[in-house]
Amino acid sequence: MSPRPRAIGLTVFVATMLACVLVAASVIIGRATASAEPLPGTLSADAGFARDMQVHHDQAVQMSMIVRDRTDDPEVRLLAYDIATSQSQQSGQMFGWLASWGLSQASPEAPMTWMHRSPGGAGGHDAHVAVDPAEVPATMPGMASREDLDVLRELSGRDAERRFLELMIAHHEGGVEMAEAVLDRSSTPVVVDLAGSIVRAQRSEIGLMQDLLAARSGVTP
Repeated sequence: MSPRPRAIGLTVFVATMLACVLVAASVIIGRATASAEPLPGTLSADAGFARDMQVHHDQAVQMSMIVRDRTDDPEVRLLAYDIATSQSQQSGQMFGWLASWGLSQASPEAPMTWMHRSPGGAGGHDAHVAVDPAEVPATMPGMASREDLDVLRELSGRDAERRFLELMIAHHEGGVEMAEAVLDRSSTPVVVDLAGSIVRAQRSEIGLMQDLLAARSGVTP
């Protein structure tokens, strides 16, 4: 089972770099033509989403690369390739947003804090409403544990496919939850557009993965 991981990794890297270049170009054009609309602040939902979803997407890419090395199944390998390339590209976009807004890639507060502020009122500015740290979960929605990834690396064939699909369904459900949360909290066009596309694409992929999992479990969907 040798899926040419170096070639796939290079493809993912190139997709990410291309996304960053396109974002930078759009920022330059936008700054030349845009009105003086305030940019999102460092504690805004926009910035929190951009930081946290990059981390979330990066794990999806990691799991996709693992399963491509553990199975020869064309359906699962194509799905994994699509997830790796699309989410690498989106991570590049979100990296570019933060750079164009003049914000650090590192958050000044715990991950997911933005998601536990009530929607409305903050817009793209800093949100100064305090959040009780006890209300913020230790992990992002749908994230696999280190132990989950270790197990996936040890499996092969149908066992690896089933575990990947189970983990990625949960991961996508968490990604949809995060995207819907920022849609409730943002009016920034690029954020709204990308979050909406994430919701649509990942819901569609969840349905596909449920079908693939059922076919590999002997269960009728």
